[in-house]
Amino acid sequence: MLRFRILASVVPLAVTAFLARGELFADTRPCIAVADTSVQLTSAPWQSALHVSFTTNPAKASVRVQIIDSAEAADFAVIDGPDSAEGGTCQGNRPPQLVSISRSFSASDPVIYLTQDGPADYRIFVQSKTFSMLDAAALIVGARGAHPRAQSASL
Repeated sequence: MLRFRILASVVPLAVTAFLARGELFADTRPCIAVADTSVQLTSAPWQSALHVSFTTNPAKASVRVQIIDSAEAADFAVIDGPDSAEGGTCQGNRPPQLVSISRSFSASDPVIYLTQDGPADYRIFVQSKTFSMLDAAALIVGARGAHPRAQSASL
């Protein structure tokens, strides 16, 4: 009977701990290593320090990201082969900086406009089965900071 009581009190605590850390239903999320830190997308917005959103209106964007056809000309390139199973997982000494994609706009968070044409603050090339264009754009903005590296985004 005592064992049942211990089990009944430990199980809810274990489930709560897993849910609080977001590991019970964790899936492999895109992640990149930049210098001595890593940046990872998360589907749990309450865990992330940086939230980004996307717009189709360039006037509302604070960061412009151009999708280009050449990995050599890109600021950020993601290329994985058919045998890639890792999905951009990062290993490091410190926990990754978490970035989430939000559906709503906030004045303090970067709003990304994806474009095929320049000028742009960042240029990305994505040829991946695990990263989408949105993932790559969110990661580069999260890694390089919310502020664009050039002032070319203003129209």
